[in-house]
Amino acid sequence: MKDGIHPEYFDTKVHCGCGNEFVTRSTRPEMRIDICNACHPFYTGRVKYVDTAGRIEKFQTKFAKGSYASLQTKTKKK
Repeated sequence: MKDGIHPEYFDTKVHCGCGNEFVTRSTRPEMRIDICNACHPFYTGRVKYVDTAGRIEKFQTKFAKGSYASLQTKTKKK
């Protein structure tokens, strides 16, 4: 490997939003993440919605109103 072209490599402490912490190696000394293997639905088998900026609630309120054109019943013209 050539000298001087590779970034520094640190022991990285990773902090998850669920409170889990673990140590790995990376080019950053510290990382904050939203989902880790302790809280990800694939690994836990539990359903968890990751809601960023209220998008799920926004969709559900819009869907509840029935304002989508595809959900409207079509009236026949006589």
